[in-house]
Amino acid sequence: MRQTGRQSRRPERRTPPTATELAKVHDRTLADAAARELAVPARAEEAASPGLLEPRPEIGDSWARLRRLGLDPDTGAAAVLLGPGEIEQRRRTSGLDTVLPVLRETLMDGGGTAPLLLAVADAEGHVLWQEGERGLRRSAERIGFTTGARWIEESVGTNGIAVALRARRPMHVHSAEHYLRSHHSWTCVAAPVRDPGTGRLVGAINLSGPAHTVRPYLLQLTATAARLAETELRAHRMEALHQLRALAAPLLARVGGPALVVDAAGWTAASAGLPPPSRLRVPSEGWTPAAVHWVPGLGECVLEPLADGWLVRPVRSPEADGSGTVTAEQAEGARLRLDLRRPDRPELSVRGAAGSWSHPLSPRHAELVLLLATGREGSTAAQLAEALFGDAGRTVTVRAELSRLRRYLGGLLAHRPYRIAESVLVTVDGPDDPYDLLPASSAPAVRRLRAALAAGTTRLPGAPPLPPPPLRRTGGAALTETEPAERR
Repeated sequence: MRQTGRQSRRPERRTPPTATELAKVHDRTLADAAARELAVPARAEEAASPGLLEPRPEIGDSWARLRRLGLDPDTGAAAVLLGPGEIEQRRRTSGLDTVLPVLRETLMDGGGTAPLLLAVADAEGHVLWQEGERGLRRSAERIGFTTGARWIEESVGTNGIAVALRARRPMHVHSAEHYLRSHHSWTCVAAPVRDPGTGRLVGAINLSGPAHTVRPYLLQLTATAARLAETELRAHRMEALHQLRALAAPLLARVGGPALVVDAAGWTAASAGLPPPSRLRVPSEGWTPAAVHWVPGLGECVLEPLADGWLVRPVRSPEADGSGTVTAEQAEGARLRLDLRRPDRPELSVRGAAGSWSHPLSPRHAELVLLLATGREGSTAAQLAEALFGDAGRTVTVRAELSRLRRYLGGLLAHRPYRIAESVLVTVDGPDDPYDLLPASSAPAVRRLRAALAAGTTRLPGAPPLPPPPLRRTGGAALTETEPAERR
């Protein structure tokens, strides 16, 4: 039988760790971190022994970030509470009030006697609704888990709502996986909810209960409830799109030339004279009425506001200008900027001969563009698969995503190997805290990049040069950290 490199990895544990084991991991990890802070930097790699149980990657990353922020695991930070008026306003603007009935029906029993709390938070972690058994709610109040509280890592440490919002996927935080020791008697599962029209996070659904009553099916149940909530949101959006379509039909009949009508998120309601794309990419700052914009897939277009959407009229036929795709000639001297300063909204902008445009990226495309921007020499599909998934065999997924990227990057994206064209000037704007760099990503290469940025051993493209290493004095002579050991 052919041996593979993956067989050398330590086999995964089949049974989840107990609360006692997690408590030992929590105490040992924080104690080791404190010891390393007092040690010589060169000895920092002497951390944990290979046989010891380690926190899951998402939990370990969260703990490392909170240690850097200086959050005390015994006290936390001052609670942030919303007033009744702001709670009501956020409930309406989040759109989650329309899905609350289906959440109650899916997650809570009729009598409300199950030892679980249902909490619904907005995209910023504010708990907008909390329901469940009365005694359990009183217990939750003692740790500040109440309606109006902002349940984010910076205040209350690692928790289900915060980790799910950062990771952008269903998460389970059990017992001592919570950063604060006062939360170790709890277990919580949470799943993010996205607006189906824009892909933006609108909130998270959370189930919490005593750690000793944890049930393995709760994560799947919460994830299913989040999908049901998104289905409800999608139904509301389709109804709005149908109303816009009825308004657009007579208007398009009077417009000379190709045109289409899209809603505020770019989804096509109706078109005339051209094949209707399912969606146009709307820049984060929105479109300006009557101005000419370069729209990926259509080229230069004149935009006019229409009800809750836009009338889009290409200046030239899309077939005449390459369907709005950036050609290799237009890519010459272009400037590509990847903005990752907002952890929840990565954005790509391009300026060049084809025009200027920007739009938010999906999490996977943000990872790919970051890897291509920091590895200008290029990578094969297998290398990118290893960097994204830790599995060089997932090349089909990588090639499919790169094909989607090329639809609007065009000549900016070269291949054999995959890379950003050499003539393109690339800048990556990163967050102040390296651990906020694509916090939802668990890609091995992204995690290594965060650690290198935090250690000051690398920098992002376009960032200021790294400062010189500090001088150390030995016997009156000044030496840098990079000088040979024989000189010391």
